[in-house]
Amino acid sequence: MRRGIAATALVASLALAATACGGDDSGDSADGPVTITWWDTSNATNEAPTYQALVKEFEAANKDIKVKYVNVPFDQAQNKFDTAAGSKGAPDVLRSEVGWTPAFAKKGFFLPLDGTEALAEEGKFQPSLIEQAQYEGKTYGVPFTTDTLALVYNKDLFEKAGVEAPKTWDDLKKAAATIKDKTGVDGYWGTTQSYYAQSFLYGEGTDTVDADAKKITVNSPEAKKAYGTWLDLFDGKGLHKADTTADAYAHIQDAFVNGKVASIIQGPWEITNFYKGSAFKDKENLGIATVPAGSTGKAGAPTGGHNLSVYAGSDEAHQQAALKFVNFMTSAKAQETIALKNNTLPTRDDAYTAEVKADPGIAGYQGVLAAAQPRPALPEYGSLWGPLDDELLAVAGGKKSLDEGLSSAETSIAKLVPDFSK
Repeated sequence: MRRGIAATALVASLALAATACGGDDSGDSADGPVTITWWDTSNATNEAPTYQALVKEFEAANKDIKVKYVNVPFDQAQNKFDTAAGSKGAPDVLRSEVGWTPAFAKKGFFLPLDGTEALAEEGKFQPSLIEQAQYEGKTYGVPFTTDTLALVYNKDLFEKAGVEAPKTWDDLKKAAATIKDKTGVDGYWGTTQSYYAQSFLYGEGTDTVDADAKKITVNSPEAKKAYGTWLDLFDGKGLHKADTTADAYAHIQDAFVNGKVASIIQGPWEITNFYKGSAFKDKENLGIATVPAGSTGKAGAPTGGHNLSVYAGSDEAHQQAALKFVNFMTSAKAQETIALKNNTLPTRDDAYTAEVKADPGIAGYQGVLAAAQPRPALPEYGSLWGPLDDELLAVAGGKKSLDEGLSSAETSIAKLVPDFSK
């Protein structure tokens, strides 16, 4: 996911305006190494140390390049980079959330990477991830980390109830009831967050918008059916009621990792935390399956993650150094290291080594990546979930009907993409 939904970046406050150094502001000496700045938007506690160690490894192998590492809180990075790039003071490299990539490319802030050293091994990456890094036929990022959603479940509880991982949402409802009868534990707990509800849309063959047709589809018959299925999964035997509190994410996660609910929809950014729970001290108890399919028979989940992108405003020396750095950080060796240390999914197949796949969480999520759907190359796409988060929360909490909520969402989305028809 979007890791911004999953966790708040923990980091000391930084004087970012002072640390940005695109090109000439880096303070390089005439005959000394080139210093590039990298804004990393990962979790400062759980992920950043791995990246900092790789930076040192890169510098040791490239004496003519220094990397100024800056960890920027994820929830602040998009606006900070937008401001910095507009004033020609952006970092040379940005860990860009996949939804930001087309938006910054449209503004001319990112350097096209096709044919550069950064994309020298383009064929090694999963094609859908390369597609997601493109805008108007050019590639503006190299896939760095990826993720998607899956149905994660407690194998022990499923086995005690005599049920298998459900293939459809209807199967899930039946399994949840059986699990409740057999174990006394709720079988499934859903979330009100729109990113997680995206899979229901894919299951009905639709999305919030049709980018190619420039049409808003969030209030279409197919979308209504999708969200109707989503809403039904908060009511019934073995189906936990909607949590509309500010701490809903933590409540759902805690219940799952401690065996108080048998299944949830979740992403690989929680693999490390799954194993900290009492239910998964034995890692093999973690079941991971493709999200259930809708009435069309289709199953899919949104693709999330991050790209490494190069600032178009840096001078040539800094861009060349940045391209070499991006190539290193997205190499098979670096990707393997990141996966082993951070429990994140590699973006290239040759990084899924035997040691990486020994982790059942990573191996399980690799198996569901085939059902992941890339986001359309629409700069505004990532912002469309905001209105839906508000409306779905109101619907799940009984404050609005589904029709009212989707109608309001449609009106709000129309303001974000004013050239789209309803």
